[in-house]
Amino acid sequence: MAFFTHQVCRGLSSSAVRAAAIKHVTIIGGGQMGAGIAQVAASTGHSVTLVDTSDDILKKSVKGIEGSLKRVVKKKFADKPEAGEEFIQKVLQNVSISTDAGSAAQSSDLVLEAIVENLKIKQDLFGRLDKLAPAHTIFASNTSSLPISDIASSTNRLDRFGGLHFFNPVPMMKLVEVIGTSATSQETFDSLLNFSKALGKTPVSCKDTPGFIVNRLLVPYILEAIRLHERGHGSKEDIDIAMKLGAGYPMGPFELSDYVGLDTMKFIMDGWSEKDPDNPLFAPSEMLNKLVAEGKYGKKTGEGFYKYK
Repeated sequence: MAFFTHQVCRGLSSSAVRAAAIKHVTIIGGGQMGAGIAQVAASTGHSVTLVDTSDDILKKSVKGIEGSLKRVVKKKFADKPEAGEEFIQKVLQNVSISTDAGSAAQSSDLVLEAIVENLKIKQDLFGRLDKLAPAHTIFASNTSSLPISDIASSTNRLDRFGGLHFFNPVPMMKLVEVIGTSATSQETFDSLLNFSKALGKTPVSCKDTPGFIVNRLLVPYILEAIRLHERGHGSKEDIDIAMKLGAGYPMGPFELSDYVGLDTMKFIMDGWSEKDPDNPLFAPSEMLNKLVAEGKYGKKTGEGFYKYK
């Protein structure tokens, strides 16, 4: 009877299952992005399960969250150290860790992945979890470049699938891009918007188009800066200075590329170019390709457009 009831409930559409406020969140991926989302969710009273492939990774993630919280406390509770320590412990109590994504998903209102930008890996993950998560559970991806509809296609809950694109570092960056596909129900979309607001973030509504809003504007801008330099029309130093002082940007395009990661930049552009090869905005850059081939990805490897060693 329990199995039969579970199967019937899974078959109900979101129009028949009124989604309550998102309270329990499972975050798949304990890297910088996943841990950052977990910190913010736990800090705003949500029950969070952080999932990754090993206990060692997860212990490192929790240690990183604790370190980040200590930095928050130094500013927020400068005159009240005891209250600050109490805040840290309260937030950490809201975070549990697991290496079993399927088990975690069974008690979640929202399952959000922040794993490697690989379509098949994401599809396999959600395809497996779709068989285990309750009918009301919303699935979401933190992808910055892959189509949400392609990721969702491995599931039977297209109406309960959307995108939540956070920005790094998550505790500091206020924006969340909320992405709906043509199949995402209004109820699901509203739940994702409300969840973003509950985190203290400012959500913007996006369609499931390449790069959504921010990256769709930002990545071609960076690539045009690289092409400008390739043509000999400006040094990377001068281009960075010009955009910081002339446009008021906190970082120039070459500095930002090194911060984001040149491998990430190339991955995004290659994906867009494959889908729309005739779009000149998505044309490859020889300079970028060369640096990536040499393993010079930016700050994380010690060298990209600039050297950091």
